[in-house]
Amino acid sequence: MNAVDPADKGRCFLDSNVIVYAMAPSDPFKFGTARNILASAVESRRGVISAQVLGETFVTVTRKVPNPLSREAALASLRTLACLRVVPLTGDLVFRAIELQGEHQLSYWDALVVAAAENAGCATLWSEDLTDGRAYGSVTVRNPFRR
Repeated sequence: MNAVDPADKGRCFLDSNVIVYAMAPSDPFKFGTARNILASAVESRRGVISAQVLGETFVTVTRKVPNPLSREAALASLRTLACLRVVPLTGDLVFRAIELQGEHQLSYWDALVVAAAENAGCATLWSEDLTDGRAYGSVTVRNPFRR
């Protein structure tokens, strides 16, 4: 499943790795897959990200990829994502992430992504950083890059 499933009426959460692959084409398969997911999430108006995802994406595409983007190019690309719902970082979200971290032995940062997806009512969390098919309450992880 490499795009938002049209039969799924729920929201989908995009982890930073999906957006990074869509912005920094180092792997043709991941680039195409990520672009399809992002386009589908925007067109369906069911895509969700978080403030954390925006920040992680900025740092990664300007510092950690083989051909980093300029600050201005990265900022322009991230501004286009403003059409998606952006979950803000709140105290309640941090406390929920800490609970999820303990319940599921996740890193704090992964738990914060799951908490944001849960907070937004997302059925699907697109990420390569968590176990494909694993459910965290009402949120199920899907790794779009799994071959």
